[in-house]
Amino acid sequence: MTRILVTGATGFIGRPLVASLASDGHDVRAMTRRPEEYDGPGTPVAGDVGDADSLKEPLTGVEVAYYLVHSLDDEDFERKDAEAARAFAAAAAEAGVRQIVYMGGLGDDDEELSAHLRSRREVEGLLGSTGVPVTTLRAAIVVGHGGISWEITRQLAQNLPAMVVPRWAKTRTQPISLDDVVRYLVGVADREEALGRTYEVGGTDQLSYLEMLRTAGRLIKGRPVPIVTVPVLSPGLSSRWLALITDVDVTTGRNLVDSMGVPVVVKDHSIQQVVPGTPMSYAEMVRKALEDRRADAGR
Repeated sequence: MTRILVTGATGFIGRPLVASLASDGHDVRAMTRRPEEYDGPGTPVAGDVGDADSLKEPLTGVEVAYYLVHSLDDEDFERKDAEAARAFAAAAAEAGVRQIVYMGGLGDDDEELSAHLRSRREVEGLLGSTGVPVTTLRAAIVVGHGGISWEITRQLAQNLPAMVVPRWAKTRTQPISLDDVVRYLVGVADREEALGRTYEVGGTDQLSYLEMLRTAGRLIKGRPVPIVTVPVLSPGLSSRWLALITDVDVTTGRNLVDSMGVPVVVKDHSIQQVVPGTPMSYAEMVRKALEDRRADAGR
């Protein structure tokens, strides 16, 4: 049994991760700013990565710490995320944590990365700046019920009879299911061979955002959704359009859209040596996300 802290424990990835770790018999602390409202598995603990003084208690005695927080809904997210990563790295080192596990973003370092992906890279480095070994999983879009990137796709495909999309929609990406992300995150915990390593994770399919929209539209509506690409649609206009059609706020939408012009596909498959198994195809993960949404609505 390993004593584990999960930050962002009430989030899209954090909640199922806590449940999976707890079911495996680990002693899991679920860190949240409002522990009195927490209703999931594990032990709720108060903590906020934006408040360095609040991190000492939740990290005391912890062996593995998952770092699953970001500030994409803030205009100044790069500064805030960097400050939070510095504070967490210092507190983890002081507490004697053996491993930090972080969810980063895919994308080649020699590409012109977006602010979002640059920030993810910076956080990777800052988390390891105090000597605690960091295991990073880099992923593209995570598909699952409640995820922001998936919700953009689902709501566009569901709400529009036809779509006009910018030319960056032809950029290739490699989505991954929420279930597979959780499986990989659990699989690298407290593994000696994973310390200090960066792994790329994705589903079985490399496809464009345009192909993702077409597949999602067909599975949601049972028929093809007409899509037309246009040569010019700036990130600013795209994010405002998304805010009109979906419930994603403009700031978050802009930060995500900025990353969609960068190809993000898996080139290194070494994660299979640590956590073997075949991940879902895109169609499979879309069906699973839709099933989970129906199940959630029926509760």
